Amino acid sequence: MIGADGVIQPLAVSMGDPAGIGPEIIAKAWAARDEHGLPPFVAVGDDRAIARVWNGPITVVQDIRSAVAAFPDALPVLSVEDAGEITPGRPDVEGARCALHALELAVGLVRSNAASALVTGPVSKAQLYQIGFTHPGQTEFVAERCGIAGANAVMMLAGPSLRVVPMTTHVPLAKVPGLITVDLVLAKARATARGLFRNFGIAEPRLAVAGLNPHAGESGAIGREEIDAIEPAIAQLQAEGIDITGPLAADTLFHPRARARYDAVLCCYHDQALVPLKTLHFDEGVNITLGLPIVRTSPDHGTAFGIAGMDAAEPGAMIAAIRMASEAAAHRARLGL
Repeated sequence: MIGADGVIQPLAVSMGDPAGIGPEIIAKAWAARDEHGLPPFVAVGDDRAIARVWNGPITVVQDIRSAVAAFPDALPVLSVEDAGEITPGRPDVEGARCALHALELAVGLVRSNAASALVTGPVSKAQLYQIGFTHPGQTEFVAERCGIAGANAVMMLAGPSLRVVPMTTHVPLAKVPGLITVDLVLAKARATARGLFRNFGIAEPRLAVAGLNPHAGESGAIGREEIDAIEPAIAQLQAEGIDITGPLAADTLFHPRARARYDAVLCCYHDQALVPLKTLHFDEGVNITLGLPIVRTSPDHGTAFGIAGMDAAEPGAMIAAIRMASEAAAHRARLGL
Protein backbone atom coordinates (compact mmCIF):
# COMPACT_ATOMS: atom_id res chain seq x y z
CA MET A 1 0.00 0.00 0.00
CA ILE A 2 1.16 3.56 -0.71
CA GLY A 3 1.43 5.79 2.35
CA ALA A 4 0.53 9.47 2.58
CA ASP A 5 4.17 10.34 1.79
CA GLY A 6 4.06 8.32 -1.44
CA VAL A 7 6.23 5.52 -0.04
CA ILE A 8 5.14 1.88 -0.27
CA GLN A 9 4.25 0.57 3.20
CA PRO A 10 4.88 -3.13 3.81
CA LEU A 11 2.85 -5.24 6.19
CA ALA A 12 4.41 -6.10 9.56
CA VAL A 13 4.25 -9.84 10.32
CA SER A 14 5.19 -10.73 13.89
CA MET A 15 6.82 -14.14 13.94
CA GLY A 16 5.06 -15.59 16.98
CA ASP A 17 6.82 -18.17 19.12
CA PRO A 18 10.18 -18.93 17.46
CA ALA A 19 9.86 -22.61 18.38
CA GLY A 20 6.48 -22.95 16.67
CA ILE A 21 5.52 -23.06 12.99
CA GLY A 22 5.29 -19.27 12.65
CA PRO A 23 8.80 -18.85 11.17
CA GLU A 24 8.19 -21.68 8.67
CA ILE A 25 4.81 -20.49 7.39
CA ILE A 26 6.07 -16.90 7.05
CA ALA A 27 9.01 -18.13 4.99
CA LYS A 28 6.75 -20.33 2.86
CA ALA A 29 4.39 -17.39 2.33
CA TRP A 30 7.30 -15.32 1.02
CA ALA A 31 8.33 -18.19 -1.27
CA ALA A 32 4.77 -18.21 -2.68
CA ARG A 33 4.55 -14.40 -2.97
CA ASP A 34 4.35 -14.30 -6.76
CA GLU A 35 1.95 -17.23 -7.05
CA HIS A 36 -0.49 -15.59 -4.64
CA GLY A 37 0.19 -11.95 -5.51
CA LEU A 38 1.26 -11.05 -1.97
CA PRO A 39 2.29 -7.47 -1.19
CA PRO A 40 5.64 -6.65 0.45
CA PHE A 41 5.86 -7.66 4.09
CA VAL A 42 8.55 -7.79 6.74
CA ALA A 43 8.90 -10.54 9.33
CA VAL A 44 9.49 -9.23 12.86
CA GLY A 45 11.34 -11.51 15.25
CA ASP A 46 14.57 -13.48 15.54
CA ASP A 47 15.97 -14.18 12.05
CA ARG A 48 17.67 -17.34 13.37
CA ALA A 49 14.25 -18.92 13.91
CA ILE A 50 13.62 -18.80 10.17
CA ALA A 51 17.12 -19.98 9.30
CA ARG A 52 16.58 -23.03 11.55
CA VAL A 53 13.68 -24.28 9.41
CA TRP A 54 14.25 -22.81 5.93
CA ASN A 55 17.23 -22.49 3.62
CA GLY A 56 15.83 -19.71 1.46
CA PRO A 57 17.23 -16.17 1.20
CA ILE A 58 16.88 -13.91 4.26
CA THR A 59 17.89 -10.27 4.58
CA VAL A 60 18.08 -8.65 8.01
CA VAL A 61 16.95 -5.03 7.61
CA GLN A 62 17.59 -2.16 9.96
CA ASP A 63 14.40 -0.25 9.21
CA ILE A 64 11.07 -1.11 7.67
CA ARG A 65 11.57 1.01 4.54
CA SER A 66 14.49 -1.19 3.54
CA ALA A 67 12.13 -4.17 3.56
CA VAL A 68 10.30 -3.10 0.41
CA ALA A 69 13.50 -2.93 -1.65
CA ALA A 70 14.70 -6.28 -0.28
CA PHE A 71 11.38 -8.12 -0.65
CA PRO A 72 11.65 -9.26 -4.32
CA ASP A 73 14.93 -11.10 -3.68
CA ALA A 74 14.85 -12.19 -0.03
CA LEU A 75 12.57 -12.42 2.97
CA PRO A 76 13.22 -9.23 4.94
CA VAL A 77 13.45 -9.68 8.71
CA LEU A 78 13.42 -6.88 11.26
CA SER A 79 15.28 -8.65 14.03
CA VAL A 80 14.54 -8.26 17.74
CA GLU A 81 16.77 -9.42 20.59
CA ASP A 82 18.35 -12.86 20.70
CA ALA A 83 15.74 -15.46 21.65
CA GLY A 84 18.35 -17.76 23.17
CA GLU A 85 18.81 -21.30 21.92
CA ILE A 86 16.01 -22.00 19.43
CA THR A 87 14.88 -25.60 19.06
CA PRO A 88 11.78 -26.09 16.89
CA GLY A 89 9.06 -27.79 18.89
CA ARG A 90 10.58 -26.90 22.27
CA PRO A 91 9.18 -23.60 23.53
CA ASP A 92 10.76 -21.76 26.42
CA VAL A 93 10.49 -18.44 28.20
CA GLU A 94 13.23 -16.79 26.14
CA GLY A 95 11.30 -17.57 23.00
CA ALA A 96 8.12 -16.21 24.58
CA ARG A 97 9.93 -12.99 25.49
CA CYS A 98 11.13 -12.69 21.89
CA ALA A 99 7.58 -13.28 20.60
CA LEU A 100 6.17 -10.58 22.88
CA HIS A 101 8.82 -8.03 21.91
CA ALA A 102 8.26 -8.81 18.24
CA LEU A 103 4.53 -8.26 18.68
CA GLU A 104 5.14 -4.99 20.52
CA LEU A 105 7.44 -3.73 17.76
CA ALA A 106 5.08 -4.81 14.97
CA VAL A 107 2.11 -3.05 16.61
CA GLY A 108 4.21 0.09 16.97
CA LEU A 109 5.14 0.03 13.29
CA VAL A 110 1.50 -0.08 12.26
CA ARG A 111 0.38 2.48 14.83
CA SER A 112 3.03 4.89 13.55
CA ASN A 113 1.93 4.33 9.92
CA ALA A 114 5.30 2.86 9.00
CA ALA A 115 3.50 -0.39 8.13
CA SER A 116 0.08 -0.69 6.54
CA ALA A 117 -1.30 -3.60 8.60
CA LEU A 118 -0.42 -6.14 11.26
CA VAL A 119 -0.34 -9.92 10.83
CA THR A 120 0.42 -11.91 13.97
CA GLY A 121 2.00 -15.35 14.05
CA PRO A 122 0.86 -17.95 16.61
CA VAL A 123 2.13 -17.71 20.19
CA SER A 124 2.12 -19.98 23.22
CA LYS A 125 -0.03 -18.42 25.92
CA ALA A 126 1.36 -20.86 28.47
CA GLN A 127 4.88 -19.57 27.85
CA LEU A 128 3.77 -15.93 27.74
CA TYR A 129 2.06 -16.29 31.10
CA GLN A 130 5.39 -17.43 32.56
CA ILE A 131 6.96 -14.06 31.69
CA GLY A 132 4.13 -12.02 33.22
CA PHE A 133 1.81 -11.64 30.24
CA THR A 134 -1.62 -10.84 31.71
CA HIS A 135 -3.85 -10.60 28.63
CA PRO A 136 -6.14 -13.44 27.52
CA GLY A 137 -4.41 -13.40 24.13
CA GLN A 138 -2.77 -11.31 21.43
CA THR A 139 -6.09 -9.69 20.50
CA GLU A 140 -6.50 -8.03 23.89
CA PHE A 141 -2.84 -7.00 23.94
CA VAL A 142 -3.12 -5.33 20.54
CA ALA A 143 -6.37 -3.64 21.56
CA GLU A 144 -4.75 -2.20 24.69
CA ARG A 145 -1.79 -0.87 22.72
CA CYS A 146 -4.29 0.78 20.37
CA GLY A 147 -6.17 2.40 23.28
CA ILE A 148 -9.22 0.16 22.85
CA ALA A 149 -10.89 -1.81 25.64
CA GLY A 150 -10.41 -5.51 25.07
CA ALA A 151 -14.17 -6.09 25.29
CA ASN A 152 -14.65 -3.80 22.29
CA ALA A 153 -12.31 -5.81 20.06
CA VAL A 154 -14.39 -8.37 18.18
CA MET A 155 -12.92 -11.58 16.78
CA MET A 156 -14.11 -12.54 13.31
CA LEU A 157 -13.02 -15.76 11.64
CA ALA A 158 -13.15 -15.54 7.86
CA GLY A 159 -12.69 -17.84 4.91
CA PRO A 160 -13.53 -17.60 1.22
CA SER A 161 -17.21 -18.49 1.70
CA LEU A 162 -17.96 -17.86 5.39
CA ARG A 163 -17.41 -15.21 8.06
CA VAL A 164 -18.34 -15.95 11.66
CA VAL A 165 -18.25 -13.95 14.89
CA PRO A 166 -18.38 -15.93 18.16
CA MET A 167 -20.20 -13.66 20.64
CA THR A 168 -18.58 -15.60 23.50
CA THR A 169 -15.18 -17.20 23.11
CA HIS A 170 -13.02 -19.12 25.56
CA VAL A 171 -15.52 -19.76 28.33
CA PRO A 172 -17.05 -23.02 29.61
CA LEU A 173 -20.15 -23.99 27.69
CA ALA A 174 -22.16 -24.04 30.92
CA LYS A 175 -21.58 -20.28 31.34
CA VAL A 176 -22.63 -19.29 27.83
CA PRO A 177 -26.42 -18.95 28.42
CA GLY A 178 -25.84 -16.40 31.17
CA LEU A 179 -23.55 -14.37 28.93
CA ILE A 180 -25.99 -14.04 26.03
CA THR A 181 -27.62 -10.68 26.79
CA VAL A 182 -29.27 -7.93 24.77
CA ASP A 183 -26.25 -5.70 25.32
CA LEU A 184 -23.82 -8.38 24.15
CA VAL A 185 -25.73 -9.03 20.92
CA LEU A 186 -26.04 -5.29 20.26
CA ALA A 187 -22.32 -4.66 20.77
CA LYS A 188 -21.14 -7.60 18.67
CA ALA A 189 -23.59 -6.89 15.83
CA ARG A 190 -22.75 -3.19 15.63
CA ALA A 191 -19.02 -3.91 15.61
CA THR A 192 -19.50 -6.58 12.95
CA ALA A 193 -21.51 -4.29 10.68
CA ARG A 194 -18.89 -1.53 11.01
CA GLY A 195 -16.07 -4.00 10.47
CA LEU A 196 -17.58 -5.42 7.28
CA PHE A 197 -17.81 -1.90 5.89
CA ARG A 198 -14.35 -0.73 7.00
CA ASN A 199 -12.36 -3.90 6.31
CA PHE A 200 -14.25 -5.60 3.49
CA GLY A 201 -15.84 -2.65 1.68
CA ILE A 202 -19.39 -4.03 2.11
CA ALA A 203 -21.58 -0.94 2.06
CA GLU A 204 -24.75 -2.59 3.41
CA PRO A 205 -23.72 -5.68 5.40
CA ARG A 206 -26.21 -8.50 5.86
CA LEU A 207 -25.98 -10.18 9.26
CA ALA A 208 -27.52 -13.36 10.62
CA VAL A 209 -27.68 -14.50 14.24
CA ALA A 210 -27.63 -18.15 15.26
CA GLY A 211 -29.87 -19.25 18.08
CA LEU A 212 -28.31 -20.70 21.20
CA ASN A 213 -30.68 -23.63 21.58
CA PRO A 214 -31.68 -26.40 19.16
CA HIS A 215 -34.18 -25.10 16.57
CA ALA A 216 -33.43 -21.58 17.91
CA GLY A 217 -35.44 -22.39 21.03
CA GLU A 218 -38.60 -23.64 19.29
CA SER A 219 -40.58 -20.55 20.41
CA GLY A 220 -39.47 -21.04 24.00
CA ALA A 221 -40.11 -24.77 24.21
CA ILE A 222 -36.35 -25.54 24.29
CA GLY A 223 -35.07 -22.43 26.08
CA ARG A 224 -35.81 -18.73 26.39
CA GLU A 225 -32.47 -17.11 25.52
CA GLU A 226 -33.71 -16.39 22.01
CA ILE A 227 -36.89 -14.71 23.29
CA ASP A 228 -35.33 -12.85 26.21
CA ALA A 229 -32.06 -11.64 24.67
CA ILE A 230 -31.55 -12.28 20.96
CA GLU A 231 -34.94 -11.25 19.56
CA PRO A 232 -35.10 -7.89 21.41
CA ALA A 233 -31.57 -7.06 20.29
CA ILE A 234 -32.35 -7.89 16.68
CA ALA A 235 -35.46 -5.69 16.78
CA GLN A 236 -33.41 -2.77 18.07
CA LEU A 237 -30.69 -3.31 15.47
CA GLN A 238 -33.25 -3.43 12.69
CA ALA A 239 -34.70 -0.15 13.97
CA GLU A 240 -31.18 1.32 13.66
CA GLY A 241 -31.13 0.34 9.99
CA ILE A 242 -28.89 -2.73 10.24
CA ASP A 243 -29.85 -5.60 7.93
CA ILE A 244 -29.97 -8.45 10.42
CA THR A 245 -32.07 -11.61 10.72
CA GLY A 246 -32.53 -14.28 13.36
CA PRO A 247 -32.38 -16.04 15.65
CA LEU A 248 -31.93 -18.87 13.19
CA ALA A 249 -31.45 -22.58 13.83
CA ALA A 250 -27.73 -23.25 13.64
CA ASP A 251 -28.14 -26.66 12.02
CA THR A 252 -29.53 -25.07 8.82
CA LEU A 253 -27.38 -21.94 8.81
CA PHE A 254 -24.19 -23.07 7.10
CA HIS A 255 -25.16 -24.90 3.91
CA PRO A 256 -24.37 -23.11 0.61
CA ARG A 257 -27.83 -21.59 0.00
CA ALA A 258 -28.00 -20.26 3.55
CA ARG A 259 -24.51 -18.75 3.35
CA ALA A 260 -25.51 -16.84 0.22
CA ARG A 261 -28.05 -14.87 2.27
CA TYR A 262 -25.64 -13.18 4.71
CA ASP A 263 -22.19 -11.60 4.84
CA ALA A 264 -21.44 -12.73 8.39
CA VAL A 265 -23.14 -14.77 11.08
CA LEU A 266 -23.01 -14.10 14.80
CA CYS A 267 -22.77 -17.30 16.82
CA CYS A 268 -23.47 -17.79 20.49
CA TYR A 269 -20.39 -19.79 21.45
CA HIS A 270 -16.94 -20.75 20.25
CA ASP A 271 -17.57 -24.12 18.61
CA GLN A 272 -20.83 -23.01 16.99
CA ALA A 273 -18.71 -20.57 14.98
CA LEU A 274 -15.42 -22.42 14.64
CA VAL A 275 -16.67 -25.88 13.64
CA PRO A 276 -18.29 -24.76 10.35
CA LEU A 277 -15.47 -22.33 9.58
CA LYS A 278 -12.75 -24.93 10.06
CA THR A 279 -14.76 -27.61 8.27
CA LEU A 280 -15.04 -25.40 5.20
CA HIS A 281 -11.73 -23.56 5.33
CA PHE A 282 -9.30 -25.40 7.61
CA ASP A 283 -6.19 -24.29 5.70
CA GLU A 284 -7.48 -20.82 4.79
CA GLY A 285 -9.13 -19.53 7.97
CA VAL A 286 -8.15 -16.04 9.07
CA ASN A 287 -8.75 -14.33 12.40
CA ILE A 288 -9.40 -10.63 11.78
CA THR A 289 -9.94 -8.30 14.74
CA LEU A 290 -12.76 -5.80 14.31
CA GLY A 291 -13.07 -2.59 16.29
CA LEU A 292 -9.40 -1.55 16.14
CA PRO A 293 -7.97 1.63 14.59
CA ILE A 294 -5.51 -0.60 12.71
CA VAL A 295 -5.89 -3.72 10.58
CA ARG A 296 -4.89 -6.90 12.37
CA THR A 297 -5.18 -10.45 11.06
CA SER A 298 -3.78 -13.81 12.09
CA PRO A 299 -3.85 -17.36 10.73
CA ASP A 300 -6.59 -19.29 12.49
CA HIS A 301 -4.37 -21.96 14.04
CA GLY A 302 -1.88 -22.35 16.83
CA THR A 303 1.85 -22.92 17.21
CA ALA A 304 1.69 -26.62 16.23
CA PHE A 305 4.85 -27.43 18.20
CA GLY A 306 4.39 -31.10 17.33
CA ILE A 307 5.30 -30.51 13.67
CA ALA A 308 7.63 -27.51 14.06
CA GLY A 309 10.90 -27.98 12.21
CA MET A 310 9.60 -30.89 10.11
CA ASP A 311 8.77 -28.90 6.96
CA ALA A 312 5.19 -30.12 7.39
CA ALA A 313 3.37 -26.86 8.14
CA GLU A 314 0.86 -25.65 5.55
CA PRO A 315 1.20 -21.90 4.86
CA GLY A 316 -2.31 -21.44 3.45
CA ALA A 317 -3.76 -19.64 6.47
CA MET A 318 -0.74 -17.32 6.75
CA ILE A 319 -0.98 -16.51 3.03
CA ALA A 320 -4.69 -15.81 3.46
CA ALA A 321 -4.03 -13.64 6.54
CA ILE A 322 -1.44 -11.55 4.66
CA ARG A 323 -3.75 -11.14 1.67
CA MET A 324 -6.76 -10.23 3.83
CA ALA A 325 -4.72 -7.69 5.82
CA SER A 326 -3.56 -6.04 2.62
CA GLU A 327 -7.07 -5.90 1.17
CA ALA A 328 -8.53 -4.52 4.42
CA ALA A 329 -5.86 -1.81 4.57
CA ALA A 330 -6.68 -0.88 0.98
CA HIS A 331 -10.41 -0.67 1.77
CA ARG A 332 -9.68 1.62 4.71
CA ALA A 333 -7.41 3.80 2.62
CA ARG A 334 -10.12 4.25 -0.02
CA LEU A 335 -12.55 5.25 2.74
CA GLY A 336 -10.02 7.70 4.20
CA LEU A 337 -9.86 5.80 7.50
